[in-house]
Amino acid sequence: MCEHCTRREFLGTGVASGLMLAGATWSHAWASQSPPPQSRGKSRICVVFTGTPVPEDRNWGADARQIEAMKTHLAKVEKELGNVELITGQSSNAQQTAALLKKAGHAAPVLVINVQNFALTRVVKPILDGSHPMVVFSLPASGHDWMYAPRWHRRGHRVTLLASSDYDELERALRLLRVIPMMKQTRILLFPPARGTTPARSPDQVKKRLGADVVAIEEKTFNEMISAAEEGAVRAEINRWTKNAKEIIEPDKEDIRKAARISVALQRLMEQERAQGLAVGTCMGWLSKGFPCLGFARLRDKGIPAACEGDMDSLLTMLLFQYMIDRPQAESAAWECRPKATKRPKKQKLQNKPLLAPGTVGGCHSRTGTESNFDFYILIFDFSFQPLAPNPCKSSNVVIGDPVIYVSIRNRGNLIDNLKYEIISSRFTVS
Repeated sequence: MCEHCTRREFLGTGVASGLMLAGATWSHAWASQSPPPQSRGKSRICVVFTGTPVPEDRNWGADARQIEAMKTHLAKVEKELGNVELITGQSSNAQQTAALLKKAGHAAPVLVINVQNFALTRVVKPILDGSHPMVVFSLPASGHDWMYAPRWHRRGHRVTLLASSDYDELERALRLLRVIPMMKQTRILLFPPARGTTPARSPDQVKKRLGADVVAIEEKTFNEMISAAEEGAVRAEINRWTKNAKEIIEPDKEDIRKAARISVALQRLMEQERAQGLAVGTCMGWLSKGFPCLGFARLRDKGIPAACEGDMDSLLTMLLFQYMIDRPQAESAAWECRPKATKRPKKQKLQNKPLLAPGTVGGCHSRTGTESNFDFYILIFDFSFQPLAPNPCKSSNVVIGDPVIYVSIRNRGNLIDNLKYEIISSRFTVS
């Protein structure tokens, strides 16, 4: 036993031993045995217009002018998003729907736009039978087919209804649907051990439920990358973090240098492995070579989620957020969101507000229950399938901006087995 070592040295030694043991017992794929993919393809989404246009001045349905406006809006969104490919067509029967699905590819998510009264019920069977995630967009007075979406949802189908005259809802539907194929093209790097809920720690379960590949990194390989970090890049990293400081009380220069070297090495690692997410098992084991925290922040600024302590639940949550809203996420995005230094919007009760519309987002901090503003949209996550209380932060005065998508992880229970992310109003459910 060490009688003269410091607390930091003692903890570092103990955790480092634990990391060695964790690496020795890792029974899944290593990065060296699983070459990175050559490139990530676009997310294919099948867009189905159901039925034929109706005359503008009669009948229940959408007319040719409305359909053309929707197609124009979808083409604009496809170009702006840049990473989606829309397979668009019209269907009047199940056979035509099946042909469109075959063109889009196996398990492609589907955006259905209802054109004519009861046309959807005649064409939807291949989508439901194939378990395709589906969003139904229904303009006012375009038919009664909207009433079937909640019924399909109750039967266990992954379907969401957007009954709206706002064409911007089409973009929100595409953003949500693209998450599914993007997760299937995701490569996650892990320095064992993985931590979190049992299924989230299992690469097999992550692959089965979300489609992402989890591969482990050998410590020896990364140590070599640390040694090979370019001195110029390390100095530039140090300068980025210190140039605007009025005074540096701690950490000392050596700790900053080590952390900067780790940061540069982590960036090179993610580039080399063409990975989209990172989790480091027990950061305390990195005391001797430098903490990875600075590197995590730098990666997140670049849109690459990174989690400390091997927290796979947090990492998977950050990935889902990143893919939907194209914004860098703070670790445990549902727990810690970056405050936005703006004037608080007028206070409104959460349950009385419309959801999923542009604007400043407000809310309460999930850990403390105090009020704050956030600068990005937030989804509701309920991993336990428990009823969503009107007040996720357990405060009697939850305040939100106009409007809001709110985060609640009150019971983190089981991320993978019970993954369900939705908006409070139940307008979206894609699991």
